[in-house]
Amino acid sequence: MLVGASQDAFDIDVLAFAFPERSAGGRVDAPSRFSIQEAAMAERETGTLIGSDKVDGTAVYGRDGQKIGSVERVMIDKVSGKVAYAVLGYGGFLGIGDDHFPTPWSSLKYDTGLGGYVTNVTRDQLDKAPRYREDDEWAWNRANDQRIHEYYQAQPFW
Repeated sequence: MLVGASQDAFDIDVLAFAFPERSAGGRVDAPSRFSIQEAAMAERETGTLIGSDKVDGTAVYGRDGQKIGSVERVMIDKVSGKVAYAVLGYGGFLGIGDDHFPTPWSSLKYDTGLGGYVTNVTRDQLDKAPRYREDDEWAWNRANDQRIHEYYQAQPFW
């Protein structure tokens, strides 16, 4: 930033450049001010792409439309670069005592109306799905991969 320039003026000028539709004559109008944080957030999501940090916390619904959990993290295959799983959290209170359900990414479809992902199981079926507890070890191996994909009747990522 230039010496003597205010942070607000700098933020507004940068944002006017990045989002000309929110400015008038290349300058952001005072009533329509927005932050660099908003700009960064918009940059992590487009019409078809989303940043992994924005996937975390997204609701997941069963095929019956009921919320069955939320995404805790995505697991990416290191070799292929493909997203292999969304690990769903469900069951605890305020994140304590949650069960963790590795769910094949190929079994999730984003629903813009719900603002979350939909999978092919219901909450009752999730109770029988492969899972692990916070304090248990989970073996991320091909045998468990196969078991998970068979349960969800999903295309394997490998």
